[in-house]
Parts: sequence; structure tokens; C-alpha cells
Amino acid sequence: MTRPRAHAVMDEDAFALLFDDTRRARFAELADTADRMLITDLDDPSVAALLAEAEVLITSWGAPRLDAERLNRMPRLRAVLHAAGSVQTLVSDELWARGIRLTSAADANAVPVAEFTLGAILLTGKRAFTRLRSTDSDWNAWQDRRIGNVDRTVGIVGFSRIGRRVAELLRPFDGIRVLVSDPYADADAVAAAGATLLPLEEMLPRADVLSLHAPSLPATRHMIAADQLAALPDGATLINTARGALLDHDALLAECRTGRLDALLDVTDPEPLPDDHPLRALPNVAITPHLAGSLGTEARRLADSALDELAAYAAGDAARHPITREELAISA
Repeated sequence: MTRPRAHAVMDEDAFALLFDDTRRARFAELADTADRMLITDLDDPSVAALLAEAEVLITSWGAPRLDAERLNRMPRLRAVLHAAGSVQTLVSDELWARGIRLTSAADANAVPVAEFTLGAILLTGKRAFTRLRSTDSDWNAWQDRRIGNVDRTVGIVGFSRIGRRVAELLRPFDGIRVLVSDPYADADAVAAAGATLLPLEEMLPRADVLSLHAPSLPATRHMIAADQLAALPDGATLINTARGALLDHDALLAECRTGRLDALLDVTDPEPLPDDHPLRALPNVAITPHLAGSLGTEARRLADSALDELAAYAAGDAARHPITREELAISA
């Protein structure tokens, strides 16, 4: 195993969150950091000599786009190991052209999002979010026959890393059926996760809960709009832990105002929603401040993922979670 020259490229807050003393020690053991483990600004002239020798970058929040100009200052760069989820804002045509190894910690980041979504599904089944501001009349909730997680159907839009995990996490709950809609998914893989693959138009009328896990791409903007929401059964709940742009918020507002649908939004468009946005005033809409992704101690999983990739690179092994140009065209 060699010790490649490597640096972390991210903002100071991200580095402090991801790399505690234990993970910094592992970084130093795996790589030669030239006494400068963290670089916060790739355009700072004072780091030019370091970048000229850099073979590996561990990137995360705050890392800039790796365009031709920046890559020209890093002629020895061979790998970019992203200690976060999406690499959309990081990559450039020049990165692909140079054949630089690219990995992501998206699998690690999928864990808390899927866990959050599981909790949200179970709690919405109990109508917990619509009764946060409970009154005396709510103590008769047992009369509401919509409550419960038996004989319920969850529709998952997008068999992504997170969507797959959500399906797998729901398997132990024998009262819950899981349907998946994704034009790129394989029916056998969906079945192996305990779900059934259906076209979106067939899934929507059956879904008591609709959970969004598709990537935010031009083709998926407002993929859930007025027609899709109207197809959901009365009393259904929409959960969005993916990206706000997937959902037409005006159409959602129209449905939720009538009380026909409920919603739990961990992401919105714009994000955050203005304080005076009418969705905030509805008792059947719960909005959380983008909590589902890796926060606090969970963020250390992202550092561990990147350091595992660094160890694989140093040992001459294949990348564990590589990202290709083709995959990025249909993923977050």
C-alpha cells in the first residue's frame, strides 16, 4: 500500500463535522497530507504548490466545481472521493475527460434518509403529524377508521439507493404493502426488496402513502403535480424527503386545503419556504427543516465512506462506490 498525497477540500464547518480526531488520525495514516489536511479554497495562490502534487481529493460540502481551470492546477490528480451524497455540482466535462476516479458517499447518506422516511411512514399511518396541535376532540381519534398501519399500501417513487432501503425497511411490517414506480428499475430487484413494480399511473390510486425518492433532474421537475395528486385516494399522505422540485407545491396546497390529502415535507421548493407560505398554516401539513439527511454524528458515516475509498485506492483496489457519467445522468 502506498500513501498518496491527499487533501480534504470542503469548508471548515463540514470538515469539523465529518472528521473527528479518530477520523483525522486515519486520514493521516492512509495518506501524505503534507501537513495541510484541509484546503478550503482551491483558488488560493498559497496552496498552488500543494495542489500541483495532489493525487487524491476528499471533497464534501463547500467544495467547488472541478472545472478545466482548476484541474489544470492539479496535473497529478487521479481520484476525487466525495464525502457527501450528490456530486452534480462537483463534476465537469473535463473531470470525465481526464478519467479521474470519482466516488460518492451516497450509500452512507441513504441510511438516515431511509430511517427518517420509515419513521414518517409509520407515524403518518397513526395520523400523528396531523394531531400535533391536538385538542380535546382529538382524544376520540379511535373513531377515525383511516388510522393504522395494517392493510396499508406505500407507494415509492424512485427505486434509488434510498427508495430501495425504504422498501427493505418496510419488509418486517406484514400489514404494509409496498409498490414501486421507476422506469429504470428491474422488476426482479424490486421484488427482492419486498415490493412490486408498477407504472406510476397504476400505483397512485392504490397508495395510502406516497413517498418520493427520485432524483432532481430537468425531466423530473414537478413529476408529482395536479393530475398525480388527484389520482391519490382520499386520506392519502404525501412524504417528500428527496428534493422539493419533484413536487408542484401549488397543486399540493390545493389538495391539502380541502383536507383530502396530508403531507410531510422535509424538502421544499424554494427551500426553506417563506414564513408566510400558506402550506405552513395548514394543520394537515408538517414541514421539517431538511432533517432526513446526515446530520450530527451521522455525518461521520460519510467520512468513513470516503476513507474506505481512500484505503481502496491506496491498496490498488477497485472503488467501492464509483460514480460514472452514465449513472449521473439519471441520478441525483
